[in-house]
Amino acid sequence: MTHLLTIAELTKQEVDKLLDMAATGKARHKAGIPHNPLRGKTLGLIFEKSSTRTRVSFETAMHQLGGQAIFISQRDSQIGRGEPIKDTARVMSRYVDAIVIRTFGHDVIEEYAKYSAVPVINGLTDLHHPCQVLADVLTIIEKKGGYDGLKVCWIGDGNNMANSWIEAAQVLGFELVLACPKGYYPDEAILKKAVAINPKIRVTESVDEAATNADVLNTDVWASMGQEEEAVARKKAFEGFQINSRVMGLARKDAIVMHCLPAHRNEEITDEVMEGPQSVVWDEAENRLHIQKAILDRLIVKV
Repeated sequence: MTHLLTIAELTKQEVDKLLDMAATGKARHKAGIPHNPLRGKTLGLIFEKSSTRTRVSFETAMHQLGGQAIFISQRDSQIGRGEPIKDTARVMSRYVDAIVIRTFGHDVIEEYAKYSAVPVINGLTDLHHPCQVLADVLTIIEKKGGYDGLKVCWIGDGNNMANSWIEAAQVLGFELVLACPKGYYPDEAILKKAVAINPKIRVTESVDEAATNADVLNTDVWASMGQEEEAVARKKAFEGFQINSRVMGLARKDAIVMHCLPAHRNEEITDEVMEGPQSVVWDEAENRLHIQKAILDRLIVKV
């Protein structure tokens, strides 16, 4: 691993190693055993999109590993004044040991990686959200004992989360069924490539088909950051694409429910389900910290 831009760029062995490192690190942390391989190291966080979980989890991860993090927003740097990405990437490479980028276009992060001499980590783009999905897979392993043989169901928008779930299924080989409204399918190129490798990935417009006998149900908001002006139209298009008690009744009795947060309760997921016994949302959110510790350890120390 040189950078972490998408899950599809990783091998199954690399993903499994990250997941194992995260599980080991989490157990070590819960036991109060210090692990400070990044003492003296610095992480740069360049965010053009606002964040709660990504920022706090990466800053905390770096602190727990013995290093420090520097947060840079668009308004706090020359980035907002039009400094070329290649210039920022080269300069930041002289100061920090890794860079997390949270931005809009995926081409932006690809350019950072091209010119950066240190690892670049995708903290979110409009096309991909790999760190979140890796944390989600870690949560599935904790709750289900593994991912082999499971049916994972995605209900809602074919957004960056859906794209990264498709790539996770491509690399790891589990069944993935995505229920998306017409016109809101995942990225066509990502889907086509993944299905060619893993034919157990498919998209449907039927929530019932996706949820039936699912081991994992997953969703996200109907309108992501930058789509606020589409909220009214999206609300109409996504009517019925909700995880609720009826949909839960179609899944396996021991199915778990996930949401990457923030949630619009009683839109894409009901409050009843989110607060119910099958919800693992808070464990999922915590696991952002543990998977990101593994990513930082792997990329910076190169273990």
